[in-house]
Amino acid sequence: MRAALIWAVVAGSIVVSLTVAATSPLLAWRGPVYIVAAFAGVLALALVLLQPLLAAGYLPGLPIPRSRQAHHWVGAALVAAIIIHVSGLWLTSPPDVIDALLFDSPTPFSAWGVVAMWAAFAAALHAALRRPLRIKPRFWRLGHSVLVLVVVVGGVVHAMLIDGTMGSVSKLVLCALVVTVTAVALFNLRAWMVLTRRKPQDRRS
Repeated sequence: MRAALIWAVVAGSIVVSLTVAATSPLLAWRGPVYIVAAFAGVLALALVLLQPLLAAGYLPGLPIPRSRQAHHWVGAALVAAIIIHVSGLWLTSPPDVIDALLFDSPTPFSAWGVVAMWAAFAAALHAALRRPLRIKPRFWRLGHSVLVLVVVVGGVVHAMLIDGTMGSVSKLVLCALVVTVTAVALFNLRAWMVLTRRKPQDRRS
């Protein structure tokens, strides 16, 4: 029963958010490029919800090794969704995207979105370079967790400030789930513990 409830909440929040966006009257006069870009943004937020669930192994019936592997693939899909989102907006309105990237946009949500975008790219690059650079697991986890936190905060604020295709209620629910699940996962993974570990000479003193 608990497993079914978890899957129902996760799947339901994603499906409802995409459905509400698909039926939004704001898309009635928009071209196909803008519609694809808008859906890519909604999908990106949905993928952000899946990432901590997969990283911490919270999804019932999915073994930890497969869950972590899926976390990598979903991370790649998240980066792709962000690129499609920004590229589509660029094709429909290049000046707005340039202003956003230069943090010169009059709309506050743009800056939050750009910060979240770069943090997501940095998190993906950080993950890809973990083995080549031989980063120690505890330091890698701390750095990755900080970047993820920036992605979540920036992405959620970005979404909440936009009066767009996502319904207000479905958007609020999805954002609340993203924040809650991420906070719980980061707390349980205890990535910050590296900051509280004392050096051997400190323990002897």
